Amino acid sequence: MPEQPITPEVHRLKANSVGVVGVVFMAVATAAPITAMTGNLPIAVGAGNGTGAPAGYLFATLVLTVFSVGYVAMAKRITAAGAFYGYISHGLGRIAGMASGMLAVLAYIVFEASIVGVFSYFAQTTVADQLGVDLPWIVYAAAMLAVTAVLAHFDINLTAKALGVMLVAEIAVLFAVATAVLLHGGGPDGIPVEPLDPKNAFTGTSAGLGLFFAFWSWVGFESTAMYGEESRDPKRVIPRATLVSVVGVGLFYIYVSWMTIAGNGLSGSVQVSRSASPLDLFFDPAHSFIGAWAVDTFQWLLITGSFACGMAFHQCAARYLYAIGREGFLHPALGRTHPAHGSPYIASYVQSLIAVALVAAFWLTGQDPYVHLYTLLAILGTMAILIVQTLCSFAVIGYFRRNHPEDRHWFKTLLAPLLGGLGMIAVVVLLVLNMDTAAGSAAGSLLFKAIPWIIGLVFFGGLGLGLYLRARHPRRYEIIGRVVLEDAAERTDGDGKPVAVPSQAVR
Repeated sequence: MPEQPITPEVHRLKANSVGVVGVVFMAVATAAPITAMTGNLPIAVGAGNGTGAPAGYLFATLVLTVFSVGYVAMAKRITAAGAFYGYISHGLGRIAGMASGMLAVLAYIVFEASIVGVFSYFAQTTVADQLGVDLPWIVYAAAMLAVTAVLAHFDINLTAKALGVMLVAEIAVLFAVATAVLLHGGGPDGIPVEPLDPKNAFTGTSAGLGLFFAFWSWVGFESTAMYGEESRDPKRVIPRATLVSVVGVGLFYIYVSWMTIAGNGLSGSVQVSRSASPLDLFFDPAHSFIGAWAVDTFQWLLITGSFACGMAFHQCAARYLYAIGREGFLHPALGRTHPAHGSPYIASYVQSLIAVALVAAFWLTGQDPYVHLYTLLAILGTMAILIVQTLCSFAVIGYFRRNHPEDRHWFKTLLAPLLGGLGMIAVVVLLVLNMDTAAGSAAGSLLFKAIPWIIGLVFFGGLGLGLYLRARHPRRYEIIGRVVLEDAAERTDGDGKPVAVPSQAVR
């Protein structure tokens, strides 16, 4: 029989709120295709692997797909809002789980504030250019924070629908421009095949920088697992949504980046990317192959796309705070859910307050919303989440080595997570080696220099907390990462038949 709960019944998130499409929307919104393309591709082309950037996206797609094989295997066994936190605690132990949980919380907390920065930048410049109204960026930041807080108060299905509309719009404009280039036979060089040559992913001014920005474009896809408790049939929904998010986004990035380079020409793409207006890499083909109205539309969708991304990251952060709160760490009130909407509303309010504090700190110190707020917090969050992804790969191996011999597979539960983990280590190294370039003019700031120290402090602080709980509070230690959705959790009856169990329990 299943192990009985050793903690009181916890507040549950609202079940059956989203299906595969809703989870995919949430995950892809965090990747923010339009923000990822316009923010990362010009840097990759201008200072990274040059016109081999599409091949870089192809390489990243392959690595992340391999990583996802192990991630999906874990998702089929464990369903918890804490995702990485729960997976790593089951696979590598509670102490590693606590340290990883703290890093994941840090990452998603700062990601929202980071995206508020890029949203404010796009909103300020677009409104000023097209409407002639020049407002301080903090006005747009405050508006985004307020709307996000209100939407997050309600059922996740409301946010999924809002994100769906914005996501479809941003994907549509990128696809339209890319397809217009294809139908017109490309630009000065036609439709060159060199950008897709795999070896060109590792050439250029700095191939490492280009590859890092390719991987950066996927940050957030792993959030699919966080919505397992709120999805319909999570053992099927989450694996499918994860693979769709990784492979679908990858193919889309490859196509858009390839056609964007084709539209500008090989040498022209590099020149535009290194110019003072790198967004012209997208705006010029849109104007040439569709019309001026496409550029105007593109600019507005940069705003809605970044808003969708920030809202999705808010939901991620709230669920991590909720997952830790319901286990009694930090404050137990974080683990409460709304009686009517089933949302982690207190955790959501706390996340909103943290985001407000971070944004206000940058504003009061006169920092730029794009150069400092967006860039620095994005690098901090990305480094944290890449480390957690790395540990998660090895956690898959550890988990299946000790559990479920019937599910062990030489590729799915051993080779794929091993290769995925090694790939993630390589990406972390790429980030460390290219941090200065990625930060640009913000590389001289105190926060930039403190990023490795912040990561270390949070991670080792989590290790210390885990060790302390094991020594002084063994009952609380046993709970770390163990509150899961029991009706979707691993079964121990041996034949896979449904077992009558509590809705949530410690495993």
